[in-house]
Amino acid sequence: MKLSRSLGLLVVLAAVLTFVSQAVAQSGGGAAGVIEGAKREGTVVFYGPLNINDSQAIAKRFEEKYPFIKVEILRVRAEPLLNRIITEDKAGRNVVDVINNTVINAVKKARLLQPYRSPEHAEYPGQFKDPKGYWASIHNNYYVLGYNSRLLSATEAPRDWWDLLNPKWKGKIGMDQEEFEWYAQSVNTWGHEKGRKFHRTLAQQQVHWRKGHTLLSQLIAAGEFPLGIVYAHRVESMKKAGAPIEWIKTINPVFVAQSPVGLAAKAPHPNAARLYLDFMLSKEAQLILRSFNRSSARNDVEPLVPEMHHSKLKLVASDPKVAEDLNRYANEFREIYFR
Repeated sequence: MKLSRSLGLLVVLAAVLTFVSQAVAQSGGGAAGVIEGAKREGTVVFYGPLNINDSQAIAKRFEEKYPFIKVEILRVRAEPLLNRIITEDKAGRNVVDVINNTVINAVKKARLLQPYRSPEHAEYPGQFKDPKGYWASIHNNYYVLGYNSRLLSATEAPRDWWDLLNPKWKGKIGMDQEEFEWYAQSVNTWGHEKGRKFHRTLAQQQVHWRKGHTLLSQLIAAGEFPLGIVYAHRVESMKKAGAPIEWIKTINPVFVAQSPVGLAAKAPHPNAARLYLDFMLSKEAQLILRSFNRSSARNDVEPLVPEMHHSKLKLVASDPKVAEDLNRYANEFREIYFR
């Protein structure tokens, strides 16, 4: 009886130790064991499309905090990055530690992403992080309507997406010729039939097509056309420089393009990877991104302007699953707008 009881206690103790060890492994930068492991690894490799100035600023501050870790950055767009990660894995050459990719769900489905609930996840609203801990959004882009404040007054400007269908805006709207994600979010939110009806009508408005939201914002400010679909943070940046451009605060919903970041499933530097991921999602790093006019999803980081606070806007975050099927949405978009 005593032997049986002792064995039972050993089993319970083993289970407790296993749980504690797993908790420590998930505890991020605060765990002494993680820091010691990161010292031995000495390197962390980051793959993502984040602007090189932004990513280097974060890496520089991280290296100041952890001088025993060198950050290596590879900047690649979403689709080529996915292909690279898959190709490297098939070749048995697992290099990447931390992955920032809009097609993060495809990386996850390929089993090349592992769950890691960073301590920083607690500060992120539910729609800006994976419920199972695979990722959180390092920054967000708000799709809004921007307009030239010299050509239009606030009362004259449209108040919502559906106002773009008014005949008075014919020939006066600028759009990105590859506005696939905004299209996908709109039809998923409004329903496929209602959404496609909206887009078919908008396609008759003699849209001015350009490539790139920054260019669109610049052309609106220059008066080439009075309004268009732009990013709110870009408008705010241009306003600071004195450009005559404004964005509409009554848009409902404001579609949000996320930038998910997560831990590679076969990270060769797992401890340094956890430290770096924790830091990227930390308030300190998010304030660095904010200084570059990026919009943070963190609850404790003030928006670029009070009007961009999540309590004042009807935000709808992009579903990472959309990115997996973006080719289908792109084909629908082209069929509607360019047939």
